[in-house]
Amino acid sequence: MAKTIKKTTKVDKKAGGSKTIDQLKQDLFTKQNDLIEAKRGHKLGELTNPHVLTVSRREIARLQTAIRAAEITRLKENK
Repeated sequence: MAKTIKKTTKVDKKAGGSKTIDQLKQDLFTKQNDLIEAKRGHKLGELTNPHVLTVSRREIARLQTAIRAAEITRLKENK
């Protein structure tokens, strides 16, 4: 029986790090546009590596999580 290797998730310091919410939102906008272009390329048959779609969606989710965490932190600090 083959051994399965469990992937551990690491906190992406590039996604959350010390960026402001505005910078994170700008990164999110850029990644969303990249995903749209990748989807277009995939439909046209131009995309050579379809794994790019999965990676882009995950990066978008990480950015959205980082934005929400920063907003919650800011709300707690204001109280």
